[in-house]
Amino acid sequence: MNTILFGAEADTLRPLIERQPALKLVSAYPDVIVCYGGDGTLLSAELRWPGVPKVPIRNSRRGNRCIPHPAEAVIERMAAGTLVRTEFTKIECLVFLKGNEPPARRLTSMNEFNIHMGHINAAVRFKLWLDNDPYLEGREILGDGLVVSTPFGSTAYFTQITRGIFHAGLGIAFKNTTELTSHLVVPETTVVRILITRGPSVLAFDNSPEYIDLGEGDVLEVRKHDHSATILTWDPVAHPTDAF
Repeated sequence: MNTILFGAEADTLRPLIERQPALKLVSAYPDVIVCYGGDGTLLSAELRWPGVPKVPIRNSRRGNRCIPHPAEAVIERMAAGTLVRTEFTKIECLVFLKGNEPPARRLTSMNEFNIHMGHINAAVRFKLWLDNDPYLEGREILGDGLVVSTPFGSTAYFTQITRGIFHAGLGIAFKNTTELTSHLVVPETTVVRILITRGPSVLAFDNSPEYIDLGEGDVLEVRKHDHSATILTWDPVAHPTDAF
């Protein structure tokens, strides 16, 4: 099994990989990515190698989405093929600058897309549609922004805003809006469309270092992605919000 080690201290696992005849360290075309770090290491790996199975091993004080067992034991199970394959929903975002076709960008995320005001002292204004139905009868919403989250990502920024999690669908959390709004969980088939009516604002996704600048007239469409993220876990995962 072609294996890539990923993480700031991942190279310390090299001897554990090399003693397993079923595993081969490579620098390209991997069958599996061993992520050694915290939750952010896993997110970064999925951004870099989307769809390739990941084995997240905890090497951090924080890491609910990392296997807490000793690295040697995890790698032994990986080599033996006894880790549990689990699929997690991802979402994608199409970015239409000034609403123009085709989309200027197509982004994917395992946790969330985060729209936030571009200046700390200037709120962002936007309108929201769920499929073709205008939210709040099409009224403009003024605030710090919003987050569109997967169930997997609902334990991250979504829960910091809402103090809640969800197991299925897409979550929408509003950030400090002047309009009276309720945080939403909608079916996973829903297309969430966001029109920026006044910027500046920025779009962030997972822990990517890239930010997308957004202004008046820009449109975002967020929907379930066609492909899932594949994680190899120690035990079966009952809910996408469960720790590994």
